[in-house]
Amino acid sequence: MTEPISDRASELVRALDLPWRWAPRGTYSPDGNPGGLVSFATAENPLVHQDLEDFTREKVSISQAAFTYGYSTAGGTRLPVLLAQHLNEHFKPSRPLDGSEIRITGAATAMHEILGWAVGDPNDGILTSKPVYGRLELDFGNKAGLRMIYADTTWQNAFDPGVVDAFEKTLADSRAAGINIRALLIINPNNPVGRCYPRKTLVEIMRFCQRHQIHLISDEIYGSSVFSDDLPPFTSALSIEPGIINDKLLHVTYGFSKDFGAAGLRLGCIVTRNASILKVIQMTARFHNPSGASIAIANAMLEDRDWCNTFLATSRRKIGEAYAFMTAGLLDLGIDFVPANTGFFVYVDLSPYLIQGTADAEFDLSQRLLDGGVFLHPKEEHGGMGWYRMVYTQDPRIVAEGLRRQVSAALFI
Repeated sequence: MTEPISDRASELVRALDLPWRWAPRGTYSPDGNPGGLVSFATAENPLVHQDLEDFTREKVSISQAAFTYGYSTAGGTRLPVLLAQHLNEHFKPSRPLDGSEIRITGAATAMHEILGWAVGDPNDGILTSKPVYGRLELDFGNKAGLRMIYADTTWQNAFDPGVVDAFEKTLADSRAAGINIRALLIINPNNPVGRCYPRKTLVEIMRFCQRHQIHLISDEIYGSSVFSDDLPPFTSALSIEPGIINDKLLHVTYGFSKDFGAAGLRLGCIVTRNASILKVIQMTARFHNPSGASIAIANAMLEDRDWCNTFLATSRRKIGEAYAFMTAGLLDLGIDFVPANTGFFVYVDLSPYLIQGTADAEFDLSQRLLDGGVFLHPKEEHGGMGWYRMVYTQDPRIVAEGLRRQVSAALFI
């Protein structure tokens, strides 16, 4: 019997059955659940959660207004202004923001979905490079119906100005195949590589988008999580001088889940000077408004500039220490990785430990690891075979146990 749901709903339901579609949550606790699963898959930063709890308990007051519609609709009136001031300080836009260019939604993922719906029609394409965060096909595809189109790049060349050559080829091939590319998306700082795009590369990417009149979406959700200056620093697309790309084509997304370690607040935003996009978001926000309580907490965080800047500095220090701990463990195990200076993860090469000749060597490796009590998401970042993203912003005891289990799970065979 045919299910009494729509065809598009049926397609989404079928996607749930794809192998390894969702990452299991880590349940290991050295004290409370020593037999639980260690997961290196979810990009959160629990290292700062105690700081957030302390601040919220001591400094946040939720007024009666927070229980009304108007307080939180598209972020309300106060949060866009506070966020503009914060981004002016940390992202150094070439033209200062005043909040009129900002709209708030319930998480950055929701903003991606709205943006996809706004810039393209079903089966249109969003162009990006590889490797890249693996959930984009859900962000832009689940409801908006757009397709992610991946240029043939690697972590070694994705940050070079010459990456536009790969974009040119993929754009031409897509058009020849009847796919209408409506936007180019970059994640800067990059997920999963943990590096920032140099200014020169950003300029070339902007010129490419202007030349072909496609939108540029710059996801900058890790912009304040750069923990060292050993590699190129973070440069926001907002900081590039105007005139290279039309204002109507440039959109920067941000949120509180990464830099502020507060994924549970469900707060994302867009910064754009495209009046039509702002109106579309205003119309669709009724399905994606954040809660008044979340807005109240975010307002308090951004209003207290001393606390905010100290918090971000402390977070960067903790991320750097966690990165050093993880990479020292990887070096001890002889596992190659890409040196990084931002984000919550390191991109590692486990290809030497694949068993060739199996039906799917990467799935096989992940199953062996899962059987040994540690989870790494296979084929998640659309990179080379055997490359995985490992999230290190966890209690070092969890990271150490996860690395130990990789050995005992017959990783080295």
